[in-house]
Amino acid sequence: MTADTVLGPSTSDGQRPLRAWQSQALELYESARHDDFLVTATPGAGKTTFALTLASRLLARRVVDRVVVVAPTDHLRTQWAEAADAAGLVLDPTLTNAVGPVRPGTRGYVTTYAQVAGKPMLHAARATAARTLVVLDEVHHAGDGLSWGEAVEEAFARAARRLCLTGTPFRTTPGERIPFVRYAEGGADGELVSAADYTYGYREALRDGVVRPVVFAAYTGTARWRNSAGEVVAASLSEPSTRGQEATAWRTVLDPRGQWVPHVVAAMDERITHLRSHGVPDAAGLVLASDQEDARAYARIVKKVTGEAPELILSDDPRASARIEAFTASTKRIAVCVRMVSEGVDVPRAAVLAWMTSYRTPLFFAQAVGRVVRSRGPHEAATVFLPAVRPLLALAAELEQERNHVIPPPAQAGEDLDPLPRTERSGEGPAQWEALDADAQFAHVLHGGRAVLASDARAPAASAEEEEFLGLPGLLTPEQTAALLSRRDEDLRRRASSAVQEDLFGGLGDAAGAGSAGAGGSGGSAVEDGGRASWRAAADLRREVNRLVAQLAARTGEPHARVHVALRTAVPGPASASASQELLERRRDHLLSLL
Repeated sequence: MTADTVLGPSTSDGQRPLRAWQSQALELYESARHDDFLVTATPGAGKTTFALTLASRLLARRVVDRVVVVAPTDHLRTQWAEAADAAGLVLDPTLTNAVGPVRPGTRGYVTTYAQVAGKPMLHAARATAARTLVVLDEVHHAGDGLSWGEAVEEAFARAARRLCLTGTPFRTTPGERIPFVRYAEGGADGELVSAADYTYGYREALRDGVVRPVVFAAYTGTARWRNSAGEVVAASLSEPSTRGQEATAWRTVLDPRGQWVPHVVAAMDERITHLRSHGVPDAAGLVLASDQEDARAYARIVKKVTGEAPELILSDDPRASARIEAFTASTKRIAVCVRMVSEGVDVPRAAVLAWMTSYRTPLFFAQAVGRVVRSRGPHEAATVFLPAVRPLLALAAELEQERNHVIPPPAQAGEDLDPLPRTERSGEGPAQWEALDADAQFAHVLHGGRAVLASDARAPAASAEEEEFLGLPGLLTPEQTAALLSRRDEDLRRRASSAVQEDLFGGLGDAAGAGSAGAGGSGGSAVEDGGRASWRAAADLRREVNRLVAQLAARTGEPHARVHVALRTAVPGPASASASQELLERRRDHLLSLL
């Protein structure tokens, strides 16, 4: 592919050439001739450049005299102003609600949805005092069920032009509509579907070399927790289970006191090292946590496993924006954050993401993955490490599909669309769940919407040259990628276990041990302390059973879940995650007889 297929004509001010999609979208805007225009473009595609180029053209032709940009956060407000300055536009990011008119010497200003909600009539006065183009960045924030949406409509309904931008699919509650977005009939069950004027999806961007290909590496593991009855329960992330059991296992593996987190951190660190030694010298990774408590604990784990303190970015830190900027320009390997870098924040050197959060909405998933797909050159790939749970695997498989904003029908009773709760509670009583421990094991990579197993018989051993291109579709097959990750998994397990036992369980584990003794009483402590050694001893058997199940699934073409069900039928007993060592040995022997 030549650059001419990706880049279109240069901008009128001599800036870098536009990408082909940006030129096409500009041509379509010129021919559309209506006041509202919605562009849906995948994260990293260049929506900011498109919007600023359009603004420059409208200002030059005197179609508008002012530009107002509305962004979700203060950090993005500054980022927009800096990009505008590079494009030759002076947009003031410091204009507050306490100041009346737009300052002279500027072509407009950049504000936030929160500021607009604070004084919508002030922004309405500014937008009507001159012919104004209003750019609504990540317009899904303006859902009219929120106060922001009502304020945005009140402030900019009479503006001369409005440009809406979004890079990700987003969900609204029934009855909510986004201001200035057109809707059409055609969804299932009477749904209304938004009508984007121009759409540039991940698949097209990947074809054009605008974004990096993404390799999703799913990690399973066995989690142990104590339920409200004081019973110790064990379950695997990847074995068939109820939604409630899967959710609790998911929460348990994310607990910083277990082995799953340090194992995946070690895998992430190894991937960053590989990238840095093979053409991406400043490659970095992002760790997404569910809350600030976990983020701080994960930061300690990163330091112990990698030997280098990460950048810790928390939303309530007044220096959060400065920390993002410092990390973007530094050579630090890893940043740990909660939500600060999930949307719109530009960290081009970030190429690896560790999903250590319980968030599982399509919007958040696409936003977060979008932080590591921005391409800076050929032969770059992004890697996302994630728990092997059904909600995340489904989102990963659907990433390449084109999705507009769809208003769904009312959720059915009991349907859970929100992030997983931290604990299960009964009334106002104490927490009904206590994490005990968890291990980690590489499960598979996702490619083309399917799970590719390390044990696939079609996967020959990768050569040294092939290993250099780990994770690059087209250079290393998905089967070879899975096999390579699986072979390195045991080394990572030893590295993570050594780091955690040396330091973390001596510090983080003290408080956990005291809490366990209090919560479970003498009987619970005996189960935990006495059972830990036997559980560790059975871990190798459990992993061997899982590997044999994977081999049988690859050979027969049956899904993992069906093979597990057949195994439990042939060798009756609890699921492998809860099985005794003797039962695991019998299941292993049965699988070996089938192979």
